[in-house]
Amino acid sequence: MGTLKTEPARTRLDLLAPPVAAAIGRWAADAPVDVDDVLVAPIDADLADTAAFCAAYGVGLDVSANCVVIAGRREGEMRYAACIVLATTRVDVNGTARRMLDVRKASFAPMADAVEATGMEYGGITPIGLPEEWPILVDARVVAAPHVIVGSGVRHSKIALPGPALGALPGARVVEGLAKPA
Repeated sequence: MGTLKTEPARTRLDLLAPPVAAAIGRWAADAPVDVDDVLVAPIDADLADTAAFCAAYGVGLDVSANCVVIAGRREGEMRYAACIVLATTRVDVNGTARRMLDVRKASFAPMADAVEATGMEYGGITPIGLPEEWPILVDARVVAAPHVIVGSGVRHSKIALPGPALGALPGARVVEGLAKPA
């Protein structure tokens, strides 16, 4: 976890975007993971982007996970999905991810659309607290990691949790080959 100063997320909801705080609050009742395994750490918002964050806080790219929102149309309907991959990889947007979303062509969702739909800040979007109708596609390498660090919905903090917890989120599907090495 590098030099991050983590605390239980349930005790620091002020460090989370509202949809993320609400999702973690619900975990006490219907926990997909042990809520005490979800930690949060404040960071400098100017260092939220993956490379800068990892360098500043001594976190390896192999434990830093990115949440990428993709979009595609099918029969006039816009479809969205969140793809969770390690920072050492890149989402196979027009291969595996496109097929999982069941669209002809997929692309990264426009920033304004992703921010509005999630209620989270760009550069901090996380799979926790996303719209319920969105599939969450988690690369198998993420689930295999003992711990990963992801966004918290805001740029001024990060969440640390067991990799398998991301595969246990409601709506999550663990996908082999979702990402390719960077």
